Amino acid sequence: MFDFFRKHTWLLQIVLGLVVLAFVSGGIYEGYGSLTGNDSSVAKVDGRKITRNDWDLAQREQIERVRRQMPNVDPKVFDTPEMRRQSLDGVVRERVMLAAAEKLHLTTTDERLQRLFVTDPQFAFLRNPDGSVNKDALSAQGMSSEMFAQRLRQDLSQRQVVQGINGTVFAPLAATNAALDAMFQQREVQVQQFATKDSSTKVTPTDAEIEVYYKNPANTAQFMAPESESIEYVVLDLESLKKGVTVSDDDLRKYYAENAKRYTSTEERRASHILVKVDAGASAADRAKAKVKAEGLLAEVKKNPAAFAEVARKNSDDPGSAEKGGDLDFFGRDGLAAKPLEAAAFKLKTDEISDLVESDFGYHIVKLTAARGGDKKPFEAVRAELENEVRTQLAQKKYAETAVEFTNIVYEQPDSLKPVVDKLKLELRTAQNVKRTPAPGAAGPLANAKFLDLLFGVEAIRNKRNTEAIETAASTLVSGRVVKHEAARQLPLADVKVQVRERVVVAQAAALARRLGEARLAELRAAPASAMSEAAVTLSRAQPRDLPGPLVDAILKAPTTTLPAFVGVDLGDQGYAVVKIAKVLGRDPVTADASRAQAQYAQAWGEAESQAYYNALKARFKVEIKPSALLAASATVAASAAAK
Repeated sequence: MFDFFRKHTWLLQIVLGLVVLAFVSGGIYEGYGSLTGNDSSVAKVDGRKITRNDWDLAQREQIERVRRQMPNVDPKVFDTPEMRRQSLDGVVRERVMLAAAEKLHLTTTDERLQRLFVTDPQFAFLRNPDGSVNKDALSAQGMSSEMFAQRLRQDLSQRQVVQGINGTVFAPLAATNAALDAMFQQREVQVQQFATKDSSTKVTPTDAEIEVYYKNPANTAQFMAPESESIEYVVLDLESLKKGVTVSDDDLRKYYAENAKRYTSTEERRASHILVKVDAGASAADRAKAKVKAEGLLAEVKKNPAAFAEVARKNSDDPGSAEKGGDLDFFGRDGLAAKPLEAAAFKLKTDEISDLVESDFGYHIVKLTAARGGDKKPFEAVRAELENEVRTQLAQKKYAETAVEFTNIVYEQPDSLKPVVDKLKLELRTAQNVKRTPAPGAAGPLANAKFLDLLFGVEAIRNKRNTEAIETAASTLVSGRVVKHEAARQLPLADVKVQVRERVVVAQAAALARRLGEARLAELRAAPASAMSEAAVTLSRAQPRDLPGPLVDAILKAPTTTLPAFVGVDLGDQGYAVVKIAKVLGRDPVTADASRAQAQYAQAWGEAESQAYYNALKARFKVEIKPSALLAASATVAASAAAK
């Protein structure tokens, strides 16, 4: 049994990882939120509020799922504004589905729930031999059987909401065939290309032509210097607040002591065991018989400890470990092993053999083969990390109140950023040649599109007033002010003449290529039997033969009522192409698995209809997400993450 859980931990996590989010929608978190008093509303569904606490708990559970599935990944990487919004969207969706299930009277009976649990293979590892719930498996994840039953009941009820859509999707045959033909149909073609680059040496623009091109209003945008600004701005973030935070050595040592477990490596034991299996519901006689057998094996390995592996291979009823001499590899106090077995392993000394250990699976004989972990890093080795963490926590606590003050000052004294700089001891930063869109490689506030939009707003440009304070990252507020604004302007011809000439050469060469191509197209249409020297190729969207996308589209869209068909394709600055379509073939056999493609098309159709139905449900149940709550909730989650 232990070996089974070791191999199937991921499945347990996937099944049970949904529980917390479901309980958010089911009301359990609502009760918890009222107990903690954190009941400020961030959204509403059908008139029922979703509290900030609901959101925080869903976000933490999302991070926990990431941590369980990818133990080596820093969870803070996933604690972003985007992930927080996704977790809120998840809570909203659950609430919408539950509201719909309630309004539609979609319920799951106890009989159906029991039938699903007993018959569905995905729950086999959660069942005891008699079909009851394995409470040890659930409790290892902090779950009771009642909580798990509620989750399943809610999940089934919610599934029924969209099952009527997903289960009745019908993709019309004509639409399906048209879509599949567009993707997989093949055509045998010959392509003659008239490339712009081949004609560029044949054109020589005059100065007059260059000037005409430069002055043409349609081309003006190509030679513009974009509007730009010189700005000054102030950032309030944890790093700026940390500069004013000091921590005493005594406080650091106290924090170190309070968090000793974090700096102590996890204790693990490697053990081997011999299992004499006996079902939990076995008769007294059967249990006695099994115990006698186990006692005999115990006496044998006590007498000759070196034979433990061989005895396990021949006699253990745990097939997963028996073939390895009973070896269970390293494990910690994580509940994956049967509790009595785990407890015994952590009491033994290396190479010591236990007395009989009884569990729900039978009788175990345990031998400890190795131990590791439990080492604690000394204070001095982690002092820098401790100081940074404590200062970050203190700065985070200070951030909430300072953010309000920062926002008020830049708003109430809009003609200068100096008051907020002096009051909060911040740095006045400057930037030159700032554009409306983030520059390549830009970082921080200057990479934030919303901040740049404010700087290029009418109020900021006309009156040179401070922008409103906005959050550009977690626990990061910024306000800016325009010092100088330069409007977009056309650059003098003398400064861009080389670039203008290059554009004229391309335009004239492309025009020449188009004339040559159109002439060739006319010849072929006049004499369809004329031979083309280019090799014939079989082409489809899945196998475009390195041809440009617009050319492939034109080839596959061209009418083929009469063959051969001739098509001229203007490729813009790339030139012109003349195409002879000789044959229309079936769907590409390499990629066109008809049944699979049709199923995928129907699935995509169903997903689109399901999403449309969900959007209609959101409108029906008047989903409201409060923008004013997002900033405050974001700061709270960031503070919680910093305090961990």
